Amino acid sequence: MAKPAPITIPTEPIGSIPRPVDLIERVARGDEEDPNLAVLYEDAVRDTIERFEATGSPVVTDGEQRKYHNFCTYCVHGLPNTAPDGFIIPFSDGHTRRLSRLTRGPFRYRRYADAYLDVAMRYTHMPVKQAVISPSALSLMYPAESIRGYSRDQFIEDLLSEHETEIRRCLNKGAHKVQVDFTEGRLAVKIDPSGQLLNSFIDLNNLALSRFSPEERRRIGVHTCPGSDLDATHSADVDYAELLPSLFELKAGNFYVALAGEPDRRHALEIIRKYRKPGQRVFVGVTSPADPHIETPEEVRDRVVEASEYIPIEDLGTTDDCGFSPFSDDTSTSRDTAFTKIRARVLGTKLAEKLIGGDL
Repeated sequence: MAKPAPITIPTEPIGSIPRPVDLIERVARGDEEDPNLAVLYEDAVRDTIERFEATGSPVVTDGEQRKYHNFCTYCVHGLPNTAPDGFIIPFSDGHTRRLSRLTRGPFRYRRYADAYLDVAMRYTHMPVKQAVISPSALSLMYPAESIRGYSRDQFIEDLLSEHETEIRRCLNKGAHKVQVDFTEGRLAVKIDPSGQLLNSFIDLNNLALSRFSPEERRRIGVHTCPGSDLDATHSADVDYAELLPSLFELKAGNFYVALAGEPDRRHALEIIRKYRKPGQRVFVGVTSPADPHIETPEEVRDRVVEASEYIPIEDLGTTDDCGFSPFSDDTSTSRDTAFTKIRARVLGTKLAEKLIGGDL
């Protein structure tokens, strides 16, 4: 009798890695777009990828080393028609972050994420994943009052066009996956418990995803988490039952769901099992960037085995709960800790493959 094929569980990072301290300090002293910083940025990307490869990770990222300010407004940072006093994101420890506010039309990206992909691909032959921000997050840039001569409807059309352009540029350049960051999904429920804001976000993101073919959507994923900044969250107190049923209405092929930091993972897994649709692969979070505890490979293994009780093995993957430094000045987690956690995820996923496949 032929031996069954070994079980393979894909594992991918979310995106951001803490920047080197010297780069953070240099940026803090001046203009982060100063051409004199180019060498430091380049070194940071190269070192990030080398360290990713050393963990055994089958998929790498550039660690978002060059994303200006944060994972959300990198594409619009520095636009002359924006102001810094936009939507406020409150975190559990009391600190806040702010988005940009659009002051006049038209809405255009200043930079697309494929520029980061270009640099990363120079330093590796491994599959490279690229994260992009969701249309729903950027929709928060349009103020409550209308902009004279530039309607919200026109803004939304321009926003969708720019988002589609960014994803297509990444896919065309060979990105392994394009991950749409949707951390505001859970926050939407906290802001508006009626669910109307969340539903509007889902509808908007589906308008964007509908522009891609089923084959293209197999390379597109959506990431959700309760936020992660300075070891604090913005919406961990929101029950996943308020988000996950709507999340799986999104027309994406892959879902990256923060789970390691959840107090009741089985509760979330039961919801995933109920609402996940055929063909939707779920990458469950098995390491928590906000937790200083460094997971062991065995802890990761046990979390993967637990998830396999709810998600068919052919539709299961593993990931980190969030990026390790979505806001570029965050030093609450060191680069060494981030890569140690990533290595535990890679090794623990392999242990789970062997255990589930009967090789242990």
